[in-house]
Amino acid sequence: MVHQQRSATGLSSSGDTSDAADIVTLLAPRLAYFAGVARTEHVTRAAQEMQVPQSTLSRALVRLEHDLGVELFARRGRTVSLSPAGRTFLASVERALVEIERGAEEVRADADPATGKVAFGFLHTMGAETVPGLIHAFRAGHPRVRFSLVQNYGEAMLEKLRAGELDLCLTSPVPDAPDLVARRLDEQKLRLVVPAAHRLAGRRRIRLAEAAEETFVTLEPGYGLRRMTDDLCREAGFTPRVSFEGEEAETLRGLVAAGLGVALLPPPAVPRPGVVELTVTAPRAVREIGVAWLEGHVDTPPVAAFKSFLLSRRGQLLPD
Repeated sequence: MVHQQRSATGLSSSGDTSDAADIVTLLAPRLAYFAGVARTEHVTRAAQEMQVPQSTLSRALVRLEHDLGVELFARRGRTVSLSPAGRTFLASVERALVEIERGAEEVRADADPATGKVAFGFLHTMGAETVPGLIHAFRAGHPRVRFSLVQNYGEAMLEKLRAGELDLCLTSPVPDAPDLVARRLDEQKLRLVVPAAHRLAGRRRIRLAEAAEETFVTLEPGYGLRRMTDDLCREAGFTPRVSFEGEEAETLRGLVAAGLGVALLPPPAVPRPGVVELTVTAPRAVREIGVAWLEGHVDTPPVAAFKSFLLSRRGQLLPD
């Protein structure tokens, strides 16, 4: 059958973004019908295989051709064969249907209660010991649940929550935002870390005001721990003089050991030589650790199970 261009009553071929969206909206429900008829070359047989009324299938094909503005089939009674345009279109439709099927299988697999996936974010300082311990304990009861892990600073993880890239995140400070739900899980003492040869290294406890003349190394602005450092120093009556801004607590600890300054940091997973860690007696130097998720987010079974597990660890989240 000779390929014929239909009248302009079909969709525009201008290529505008709005036209493309209209094409997808109109055509998507009919693609499987088209592929089924193309495969069998028989409307009645295709309707039986797909378990739809023959009249529904026939109307869908006519409408599909109308919307595309081309003849997809040459018809001989209930037997049909693809036109040149139909053969071209079928190749793309089959690829699209394979991708749809693959995507459906992936999301079903991610939601499976036994083998599904949890997208979980956490702070850099939680990565050495806390998060591995949590996942190990959780998988004792859910051995085949998979994790997609993201390690980042707090604000970056909250952005990923809002973008739907994370299901849950372990962060500090505990966020207070209308579009998020957050629960406090534990608190962690911050220590003043000084070089081993520092004048304060012989002390066990210190008021933060005693470090007012020291040079500090800190995390970059935007990190929760940086805000806490600035706030605690302000509460102690001074603004810290900052010589270096980094992205990881352990980098700062190394710089302290090298004598570049002092830092307010959470305890390390493993003691580091070259530094002394002092308990801060005033002001109260702690950071709250909490879990956050997007308000209204519908949890898959594995996400719900891991969230429940985290909430059960209130007060016992951090290693002793």
